[in-house]
Amino acid sequence: MVAAILTCGLGYAEGATLSRRLGSWQVIWWALLLSLPFMTATALITLPETWREASFSAWSGLVYVSVFSMMVGFIFWYRGLVLGGISGVGQLQLLQPFFGLLLAAVFLGEPVAWGMIASAAAVVVCVAGAKRFA
Repeated sequence: MVAAILTCGLGYAEGATLSRRLGSWQVIWWALLLSLPFMTATALITLPETWREASFSAWSGLVYVSVFSMMVGFIFWYRGLVLGGISGVGQLQLLQPFFGLLLAAVFLGEPVAWGMIASAAAVVVCVAGAKRFA
């Protein structure tokens, strides 16, 4: 988990720095191109024996995540990091679980447990403290 946090943080910071020079869409396309050999190897290693178990919703979810989360979303993310500053916008992303819980409850009718609210509140307190003492 620590390695993932460090890697993502480094990727965001470097991506934002590169976005100032290259532009946000070029940064994400280069990142996807450079990761293609590793992702292809991982896909081949975990390749299922049959594709019959994959439903239409599974395929459409994969297409959605691939197009919107990995390409379109990161274009706006890196642009936002350039415009708002890496540290400020990066800390705002820590509020994402709180808004995710709120949106899931309001729009999807998902039950939200007190433990989830407490965790999201702890994140909000940490972000506020980091912003105040930065």
